[in-house]
Amino acid sequence: MIRVLLFIIFSLTLSAKDKYNVLFIISDDLTATALSCYGNNACKTPNIDSLAAEGTLFNRAYCQATYCGPSRASLMSGYYPHTTKVFGYVSGRKAIGKREMWAEYFKNRGYHTARVSKIFHMGVPIGIEKGTDGSDDPACWVEKYNSQGPEWRAKGEGETLQKNPYGKKPVVGGNTFVYVKGEDDLEHSDYKTAVKASELLAKYKDLEKPFFLGVGFVRPHVPFVAPKKYYEPFPFEEMVLPKKVKGDWKDIPKPAINYCTSENMQMDILKQKKSVAAYYASVAYMDDMTGQVLKALKDNGLEDNTIVIFTSDHGYHLGEHDFWAKVSLMDESVKVPLIIKVPGKKAAVCDSFVELLDLFPTTASLCGLGVPKRIQGKDLRPIFDNPQHSVKGAIVSANGKGVLIQTKEWAYMEYKKGGAMLYDMQKDPKQYTNLIGNPEYKRVLETMKKKLAAKLVEIKANDLGKGK
Repeated sequence: MIRVLLFIIFSLTLSAKDKYNVLFIISDDLTATALSCYGNNACKTPNIDSLAAEGTLFNRAYCQATYCGPSRASLMSGYYPHTTKVFGYVSGRKAIGKREMWAEYFKNRGYHTARVSKIFHMGVPIGIEKGTDGSDDPACWVEKYNSQGPEWRAKGEGETLQKNPYGKKPVVGGNTFVYVKGEDDLEHSDYKTAVKASELLAKYKDLEKPFFLGVGFVRPHVPFVAPKKYYEPFPFEEMVLPKKVKGDWKDIPKPAINYCTSENMQMDILKQKKSVAAYYASVAYMDDMTGQVLKALKDNGLEDNTIVIFTSDHGYHLGEHDFWAKVSLMDESVKVPLIIKVPGKKAAVCDSFVELLDLFPTTASLCGLGVPKRIQGKDLRPIFDNPQHSVKGAIVSANGKGVLIQTKEWAYMEYKKGGAMLYDMQKDPKQYTNLIGNPEYKRVLETMKKKLAAKLVEIKANDLGKGK
């Protein structure tokens, strides 16, 4: 009781200028495996690496839904999708009603809140082409800015990579594997996002209140559009594809086969390599734009009083299991990059399981705002003093078709229309051998089933009712 009272008194005595600012940067469709700070030797990301060298890099960070809309709704609301029942492309506002979203919680406690581009779901490329708000939640922001761009219509050399076996199709629009080597930075959405975010940081240095700034980059989401110079370090002939295992799908149930595969996209080895090269070019471009924002933070004297977060809404397949894009419950799709830099804290690497919905309570705690008991994320604050601290022993993620529970030892997925998968994450981290039918693992399977069932009961017990 005494500790609680002291915390409240301390929070109240902080002036607006004493509270941390929050700079939240989120990339779209970014897999951790594409970043050099996570061990990629081909794709260099010096700006994100620099942030990782100063902050805490999380090796086991996971999204709660493996595609954009529900993942963003989850991290912004602080609830699992199984609680809100949000598995579509909405903000989650209807589900949570008058309860506060992450940025809204900060706004209602004296923060100046703003977003630039995609924080809640926006359609890419169509929403970016139109410059519309998408599924944004207006209650979160004092000011907001969209970053309109031509996407696949950008000037430059391009190619359609999927369902174009003979190379005769022109560059086509939509949520499609195409690349465009643009002529310059100026017209692209992410360039405009970096410029606007930098302008806002220059303005916020004179604010009499703390700020929460959300910056959403749309790359490397398809179409793979970036200025030509970003393609040059990645000649497609030199791209190395993931290991291909003969009969890889034989032990994968049909509902678990991803919606994008080398087979149904009609991508031969050449087009697969071009896809990886184009993805890396898009990542390199996004890294450069991230660097511009981080430079603006430093140049305006805000670095020492600002929590910086860099992450993605979910992971991404680049040919693992001959899967491409997102949605699957395999590790490449569920795991996300996560770097958090807290002023005054030492650089570290953390191996604890963490989830994206932990960002809400963590920043609220660090900023002295108190953590709402109703939300389902965990406060990661102890990690910044002790990176060996363990926050949770398992993570849960879903894709509408099925659900995953994963511990350090095991990953178990089960699907509504039948089928399940069990992987030994110590011996088989790339998830090539489904152990479901192996009698030696019957006890492990029963344990993981019970763990998942218990976790879902716990998650669903948080009844949102009418959202009041």
